Amino acid sequence: MSQTLTDVSSVMAGPSARPAVVLIASGGRARVRVVPLDRSGKATIGRELLGDAGRIELDDGRASRQHAEVRRTDDGWRVRDLDSHNGTFVDGRRVDGEVEVDDGAVVRTGASLFWLIGDARGVSDDGVTVERGVVIGARGRATDDAVRLAAAAPTLLVLGESGTGKERLARAYHQAGPRAGGPFVPVNCAAIPEAIAERVLFGSRRGAYSGAEDAAGYVSAAHGGTLFLDELGELDLALQAKLLRVLETREVWPVGATRGAPVELGLVAATHRDLRGQVAAGRFRDDLYFRLTKPVVYVAPLRERKDEIPVLAQLAAGDLTLHPRLLELLCVRRWPGNVRELMHEVRAAATAARAAQVGEVRPEHLADDAGLAFEAAVELPSTAGEAKRAAPRELERDAVTAAIATAGGNLSAAARALGLHRTQLYRLLDRLGIERS
Repeated sequence: MSQTLTDVSSVMAGPSARPAVVLIASGGRARVRVVPLDRSGKATIGRELLGDAGRIELDDGRASRQHAEVRRTDDGWRVRDLDSHNGTFVDGRRVDGEVEVDDGAVVRTGASLFWLIGDARGVSDDGVTVERGVVIGARGRATDDAVRLAAAAPTLLVLGESGTGKERLARAYHQAGPRAGGPFVPVNCAAIPEAIAERVLFGSRRGAYSGAEDAAGYVSAAHGGTLFLDELGELDLALQAKLLRVLETREVWPVGATRGAPVELGLVAATHRDLRGQVAAGRFRDDLYFRLTKPVVYVAPLRERKDEIPVLAQLAAGDLTLHPRLLELLCVRRWPGNVRELMHEVRAAATAARAAQVGEVRPEHLADDAGLAFEAAVELPSTAGEAKRAAPRELERDAVTAAIATAGGNLSAAARALGLHRTQLYRLLDRLGIERS
């Protein structure tokens, strides 16, 4: 069985990709505006936006009229400060003349933030919406559409990091599918003690073991509806085999049962793990893998949906305003816990602002380690705008090599994970004696 992967990034990539500069905030408020590049691949940003869409005026008194020039290159972008009064910043660091940056970089001119993306198809000026308290941008809508298209299938695999909203997508699958009138049963596989996992999932019969009573498990509880198994990769091999049997026979066998009971359900499985790697390591059954991986939906992490961050921050801050440099910090950090982590940290920062009796959430209200990758113990910008003290050399080396390994050897991705510009990572590699290859 072949694998079908519905990956929004792969759908949007290709020869017709449309690079653009996207305004994501101005004056401490979320605002999405796409600035298409002119025919030479450039755009001028500041109080005045100049690109293929003509001239756009921003109400940003801290920015020069023509503050910086952004130009698309074969490998990424080049950002040049146009002798602005307050300086141009890329990912929180001031530009000295002209710098080369990667896709996904955030540029600040005055009180405005711009996101440099390699493909702006699907991003529109009113592209980020709040629906029933959920912030949805261009990539989020594409993912929702993919889930709705998959709702007729008996199974769906959702891949994504922790905190990206996989349960919300599972509920969308349930509501859009033929079993919407039935129960939706969410189960966190990682939270089930191994000793009772089989009984909790599949139920038990009286006398199966000492003290056993007739009890329905989560699978039976989802009959006629949808079972959502979050962190499926945490199940042991024996339970994986029993789950596969449920999917293939449409029967559930409780612990101690002598016959199976019919069960009809849809299954959404979710994980942040690399299931192919788990199969290769012998920790996940290949037959279950092939049974589940058609269709698959990939949920992009928050760092690839930066147009949503200012809106999320506004929701979390409530009635308080947001300092532009706070929004900059939120947009350049990695957020390994994604939406869940960002909302928690901004709420905490808002609480600190209220305790200080100020009406604005400022950079100093944000925790120093908020949104940073766990392994990033190297020199990073702090909320006070100064560099944190570097860790000992051996810890620096471990942090850098771990980030590179996690990124599969991609130095640009490793630099973003560490909160560094690519050229800064190169200098760090040289200082630590690590070969760039």
